[in-house]
Amino acid sequence: MTLLSTQPVIESFKLGMRQFASGVCLITSIHDGQRAGLVATAVNSVSMEPPTLLICINRSASAFDVVERSGIFCVNVLPVDCLNVAGQFSSSQRREERFQHGQWSELETGAPVLDEAMVSFDCQVVHSLPYHSHTIFLGEVRAVKLREETSAPLLYLDRQYRHVSQHAVL
Repeated sequence: MTLLSTQPVIESFKLGMRQFASGVCLITSIHDGQRAGLVATAVNSVSMEPPTLLICINRSASAFDVVERSGIFCVNVLPVDCLNVAGQFSSSQRREERFQHGQWSELETGAPVLDEAMVSFDCQVVHSLPYHSHTIFLGEVRAVKLREETSAPLLYLDRQYRHVSQHAVL
C-alpha cells in the first residue's frame, strides 16, 4: 500500500533520500599546499569518452574553495575498512586530523589519493555549475588507481554507515 506524505515536500525529500543507499566517497583536493576533503555520496559517472565524473559540493563545505580554486579533485571510493577515515572527514571538529591517518599519495593532478580506497579517480574540473546551495563539478578523469585486493564497499543509508554482509549474485 502506498501512502502519500503529508509533510512539506522538502521534509519528504529528505526522508526519501535517506532511503537511497549510496557508496561512500572521499573527495580530496589541494591548492597552494592546503589539502582538503569531504565525505560525499553525490558522485556519478557522466560519460565514458571522455571519462567524466560529476560531484556536488555544498558551497559552505570547508573543501569547496580548495576544489574551486585548484580545479582538481580525486574521488576515493571507500571500502568498509575505511570507516574511521569517513568519520574523520565527516566531522568538522576533526578537520585538523583528516590527512594524519591512512596512506596518501598522488597521481597526475596532485590531488590527495587515499591508498586504501577501492578505487581513486584523479580528475581535472572541466565545468562547474552553481545550483542553489551547491556547485556541480564535472571532472575529466586523468588517472585511475585500483586497489589490488577487492573489499566490500562502505555504504550510507538512513543516516548510518553500512556494509554489505554478503555479496549476492542475482
